[in-house]
Amino acid sequence: MPVVLCECITWSLTLREEHRLRGFENKVLRRIFGPTRDEVTGEWIKRHNGELNDLYSASSIVQMIKSRRMRWAGHVAHKGESSCVYRVLVRKPGGKRPLGIPRNKWEINIQTYLQELECREMDWIDLAQNRDR
Repeated sequence: MPVVLCECITWSLTLREEHRLRGFENKVLRRIFGPTRDEVTGEWIKRHNGELNDLYSASSIVQMIKSRRMRWAGHVAHKGESSCVYRVLVRKPGGKRPLGIPRNKWEINIQTYLQELECREMDWIDLAQNRDR
């Protein structure tokens, strides 16, 4: 896990990358837990994803990345406007954009995670700066 999750807080994951990470996780879990032996035929059978999720009770890689990213975003937003990292996070760079479909911005990913958690109308930067809330 530490090797896979190295610097994951700065990634801007696409759906394709999420699927690839889930596939990698399932591949590793299949290797760890091994196949099962069918009692009737005696053949070895690969474990299905549902079985792997039941055996491995921890959260998935993608969920771990999202939680770490949310924690780091709160940390950066709490630092305030005096921090260099905060200024880079909220700054809108000028200049021409490259051709093609634009990649997801890191901040848009944070807003998407908040929507998944049903916290749509919250301004996450203000929320992180006010520790009491």
